[in-house]
Amino acid sequence: MLSYRHGFHAGNHGDVIKHLCQLLILEKLKEKNKPFIYLDTHSGAGIYDLASEESKKTDEHIQGVSKLEGYQGDNPAILHYLKLLKPYTSDSCYPGSPELARIASREQDKLVFMELHNTEIGNLKRNIRANNVMIHHRDGLEGLLALLPPKPNRGMVLIDPSYELADDYNLVSKAATSAVRKWPTGTFAIWYPILGQRSIMKQRRCATMLEELSLLPVKNLLLAELIVEQDTADSGMIGSGMAIINTPWQFYPKIQSVLSELVEVLGQDHHAKSNLEWKVEGE
Repeated sequence: MLSYRHGFHAGNHGDVIKHLCQLLILEKLKEKNKPFIYLDTHSGAGIYDLASEESKKTDEHIQGVSKLEGYQGDNPAILHYLKLLKPYTSDSCYPGSPELARIASREQDKLVFMELHNTEIGNLKRNIRANNVMIHHRDGLEGLLALLPPKPNRGMVLIDPSYELADDYNLVSKAATSAVRKWPTGTFAIWYPILGQRSIMKQRRCATMLEELSLLPVKNLLLAELIVEQDTADSGMIGSGMAIINTPWQFYPKIQSVLSELVEVLGQDHHAKSNLEWKVEGE
């Protein structure tokens, strides 16, 4: 949606689970010396100022990354994430998925960022510059299909629209169906919100999207969800999830451990919980 600006939501609990999953997948790709490609369909500005007027209007990072900064546990994925964040959060900033991909990748890897918003694309180009980065001012789902199959032929796609439009769920499902057909070996990580009772129609559209994804001819499909508070009649986004197509080997136990820690740290009441489910189970 062209009115959506992620600066209002940067660093919230949805970003935390999304970026932890992103980094776990990237680290798995880096286990081989071969280059990989990373494609980001809704890149946003790349880096966000948590002291900005946008961020201050919602202060969503307070119940997200800012809460996690006091983490005292020993989970390696969370500690790695916090280490990468430190240079940014110490300056009241938060790196979005493109910047995290940039700092977590190697020179031989290829990064492709797409953003349609006229203001955000300018911010993205100013915030992220590297020899292995390509930035496109275009619709991310359309651009994704135009770029597949990619070279190199191993890597991941992050899809995380705002879902402010009810049709976004259907558009993601259609794009994922076509993308898997064009690149059956790619890993696709799709973020989605978990909404409260007042958004029942969007809840149903999200459930339909996940069911449609489960019918794809893929190696596997894993849902990793974090719910941070009770669902009430006044609730907005009570959590979020990642639908991961062609989940990497050994990802499951790592994200399982991460989720159990996040419930303890980011949970806002005793209804906080996580869910980890194979919608398509495979190797």
